[in-house]
Amino acid sequence: MIMQTNSWVPLFPEQASTFAWQVDLLYFYLIVVSVAFTIPIVAAIFFFAIKYREKEKFATPEEMHGSIMLETVWSIIPFVISMTIFLGGAIVFYNQFRIPDDAMEVYVVGKQWMWKLQHETGQREINELHVPVGRNVKLTMTTEDVLHDFSIPAFRTKADVVPGRYTYIWFNATKPGKYHLFCAEYCGLNHSGMGGFVYVMEQRDFDNWLSGNVSGQTPVEQGRDLFENKLGCASCHAGGPQQRGAKLEGIFNHEVKLVGGQTVVANEAYIRESILNPGGQIVEGFQPIMPTFKGQVTEEQIVSLVAYIKSLSGVQPGASTATTPPAANTEPPAKTGNTNTAAKSNK
Repeated sequence: MIMQTNSWVPLFPEQASTFAWQVDLLYFYLIVVSVAFTIPIVAAIFFFAIKYREKEKFATPEEMHGSIMLETVWSIIPFVISMTIFLGGAIVFYNQFRIPDDAMEVYVVGKQWMWKLQHETGQREINELHVPVGRNVKLTMTTEDVLHDFSIPAFRTKADVVPGRYTYIWFNATKPGKYHLFCAEYCGLNHSGMGGFVYVMEQRDFDNWLSGNVSGQTPVEQGRDLFENKLGCASCHAGGPQQRGAKLEGIFNHEVKLVGGQTVVANEAYIRESILNPGGQIVEGFQPIMPTFKGQVTEEQIVSLVAYIKSLSGVQPGASTATTPPAANTEPPAKTGNTNTAAKSNK
């Protein structure tokens, strides 16, 4: 496999993803439009400044009358240009942020000053990402500390990685090679060192890489271990006569009715918030008895718990979660219950 070996960052990195050409086309279109307007305007300023400079004091200038045709033309042309810019930007935005359903998922956690990545099959990487060529890849990202920005210039993709929430990007690499990845948001003294490489490989090479790296537990398996053993969440959420919390089977990406009558969609953000702030959104019919896990679990453990809870609804890793199916069954048992759909520890 041929790898890109340049250690320097070119002004215009090569196009190495399916939508890189769209970003470049829009960029150069903006450059052309800017130049096309700037040169005539600057030239006109100098021309009129010289031609109509003051020749005698208190001279009365000749009265000028407007032209309907001229005013119409210089109104229509900027309108058409602005609409093409808007349409091009909308297309690029739509293509970059509408994640395909068949994308393989990689979990990314930013931390001063490194990127920690884990594949859905369990393989872990630091400041490196191995992906197959021609495959849709979804990155589910969060951070343990401050604001970061995950950027891969050759793929023309980047997104802020924000504390306390999940952000998503995707790409489909078109060329095998070695490509820079960066943190594009100043995040402290060693910000410049928070970078690494993306290795795009042929599918056979990627499969060999996977088989040659001990995967350990997958995120779903890690989440199950936390849920059933280490955190004891199953004691309240597994159902049965002792159930004190909402059942989690089939709940992901469905509407959940809360105390007060409002509803929310049980997506990744809701599950994460339920783990860290269980009293914030209490499920109807359950009591606020769940303790907070804030400060007790890491972002990586939260990612694993979310992956496991998603799997209880039959959601495969990497599947798109953009749709909102009908409401899930969160009916409480006859007696007391828990507040949320997140994990609960043993008391």
